[in-house]
Amino acid sequence: MDLELLDKSIRRVPDFPKPGILFYDITSVFLQPEAFNFVIDKMVEAYKDKKIDAVAAVESRGFLFAAPFAQRLGLPVLLIRKKGKLPLETYSCSYSLEYGTAELEAHKVDIQSGKNYLVVDDLIATGGTLTASRTILEQGGAKVSDFFALIGLSDFNYEKILAPSRVTTLINYRGK
Repeated sequence: MDLELLDKSIRRVPDFPKPGILFYDITSVFLQPEAFNFVIDKMVEAYKDKKIDAVAAVESRGFLFAAPFAQRLGLPVLLIRKKGKLPLETYSCSYSLEYGTAELEAHKVDIQSGKNYLVVDDLIATGGTLTASRTILEQGGAKVSDFFALIGLSDFNYEKILAPSRVTTLINYRGK
């Protein structure tokens, strides 16, 4: 497996969720064990020597990448969920998407104050989801040194938005 084959495993769905949006559907990566394993191997390679204390996974596709990665490195996984999905007291943050608004939450009790987190999602466009995730972690006294996503949409300049944290993506696409 290489990045070209991984790219070919990603579906493109035009005009979803609204006209003018080209949706990169990574669910097809999970249908191909070799592609999925390649992503996790690349994550381990990128972060095995970095000072990461825990992984924060963004609902829902971020969960699927973060869990096997964290298991391989023996790290805890914090779930960042959509509003209203968690039963205990939460930190929350609202944010804008390229096609709407949303709100994320995480259990207050689960955030490890003073610890360094890697935040994992499937795709980075405007950086809104990851910025909200960082805000939630910082509310709990944690730090975010790194962000990871399978796909980055480079025209949105997400690296500037997410600075000073490092951003790693495996595939970058141009266009909005």
